[in-house]
Amino acid sequence: MKKLIYLMAVSVSALAFQACSGGDKDAKESADSLNMSKDTTTNVAATGGIAVDEADAKFTTSAAVGGMAEVELGKLALQKSNNAQVKEFATMMVNDHGKANTELMEIAATKNITLPTTVDEEHQKKMDDLSKKSGSDFDKAYVDAMVDGHKSTLKLMEDESKNGADADLKAFATKTAPIVQSHLTMINRIKDGMK
Repeated sequence: MKKLIYLMAVSVSALAFQACSGGDKDAKESADSLNMSKDTTTNVAATGGIAVDEADAKFTTSAAVGGMAEVELGKLALQKSNNAQVKEFATMMVNDHGKANTELMEIAATKNITLPTTVDEEHQKKMDDLSKKSGSDFDKAYVDAMVDGHKSTLKLMEDESKNGADADLKAFATKTAPIVQSHLTMINRIKDGMK
């Protein structure tokens, strides 16, 4: 229990440090940078280090940013879309990616992986662009963004599932990949129906 409390305290401290450091880096780059500077010895609890290799840490930050973006874009679609299928899909994004984000945060805390607290510049730009659209223009742009996002997320999950070194992260990716695939299938159907 003491180890878990220590890991949580270190994670919170790292997040606070990251939030204060702002600067030119986006949240994902800051988290990756912080994770790279952590000790990777086997005595993680004593050193305040990180319990995974660099590739697994980068997977975790990428998955976290992608998941946060899916939730935020889903919330935006719920506000802006009048298309019932788009709204249904957006609700699923908020729920499914919200659950996956929570699970990933729990895994990251046990591994002492610093996660980004906001989306990266790329996803923020996409949100900003989408927020300026309305009606069918919004729906088309949102659907296109979801197709692209789910293709890259599926590749991310499949790569970690095959090549990940950490058993917990590998299991997370293996469990999440079929869900992402079902999202991709659904959003492709919605896209085809909009033509």
